[in-house]
Amino acid sequence: MDQNIYLLATDPNNPCRDVIHSRDTRLKVRVFCLDREKFCPDDSEVQLYGYADNKLFAFETINIAAEDAIDLVNAIKWYAHYIDYPKMEILPEDPRPGQNIAMVI
Repeated sequence: MDQNIYLLATDPNNPCRDVIHSRDTRLKVRVFCLDREKFCPDDSEVQLYGYADNKLFAFETINIAAEDAIDLVNAIKWYAHYIDYPKMEILPEDPRPGQNIAMVI
């Protein structure tokens, strides 16, 4: 099985605003540093979270296509290696207290 190649677009004005691009698929993933910025998840996208060196990151897809969703975890693992933290713990939900409370109406 071939391994995807990932590219990283960085924002020179915000070191926490990276975008991971898969060269081989249409997958794009926006990276947020939750200790430095506010994050409001988009209900139409997929979010995963990761701890690296006591910092919490949110990873959110951009215009996700069903066939690209399988590549999301590999893209995050690639990013973890890129930031020199290959043992990043990847989480399915926001681990911050009060972030996953269901509202009952």
